[in-house]
Amino acid sequence: MMAETTGPTGPKRDGFSFALVWSWFVVDPLFILSTIVCGCVSFAAMMFDPSGATALRIGRVWSRSLLWFAGAKVTVEGLERVDPTKKYVFCPNHLSYMDTPVILTHIRLPFRFLAKEELFRIPFMGTHLKQAGHVPVPLEDPRGALKTLSRAAEMVQEKSMSLLIFPEGGRSETGELQEFKDGAAYLAIKAQVPVIPMALIGTREVLPMNSQVFHRGPVRLRIGEPIPTEGLTIRDREKVTQQMRAQIAAMLGK
Repeated sequence: MMAETTGPTGPKRDGFSFALVWSWFVVDPLFILSTIVCGCVSFAAMMFDPSGATALRIGRVWSRSLLWFAGAKVTVEGLERVDPTKKYVFCPNHLSYMDTPVILTHIRLPFRFLAKEELFRIPFMGTHLKQAGHVPVPLEDPRGALKTLSRAAEMVQEKSMSLLIFPEGGRSETGELQEFKDGAAYLAIKAQVPVIPMALIGTREVLPMNSQVFHRGPVRLRIGEPIPTEGLTIRDREKVTQQMRAQIAAMLGK
């Protein structure tokens, strides 16, 4: 099963200067406008739907608009491995701020992100994240992060929804796959739901880390085989983490 998102047509010239001008005067203003509009609509929607479901749908509209503006053409592989009747912990590698729009657009299950607290302080975006029910994680506070993971596992069962967490803990500065933290496996085992490894390819080229310059290009989202956790205990989290990383590395061709 395949899905595609195509970006806008436009000039084909490459080069930093053109990309810089295109980003500053076209893409960045459109990003800001979409974020403000969707943030305001999300805020209004919460008055009528405090569950966050409507805010999540608005978030998907926002994400699709960002991919369109950036000119990212997304191909998805392995979507048939995601059973819409089940709950999961999705675990992708992390290369770029464009990773989130790619996943939010193409994974249609009701799910929430676990994201670093700093993102929740960004105007409009932070408001939307809170209203949609995404979970802030205090990365600088290990004890607080562990409590957050435990509460998130309870949320999976109580609200019957999936969660997404980046097991590397942050974006890769080099583009290479980093070592995985065991929080994702801990969360999946506590919730007794399968882990689905996912590999993102090309988002770093669209928007490199520490850059505000966008480059049009192809993006691929590969979805791996679910890793069951039913019957496992917290002591098995390292084994699950290794299985998850091995699958992602294989999908990346490492």
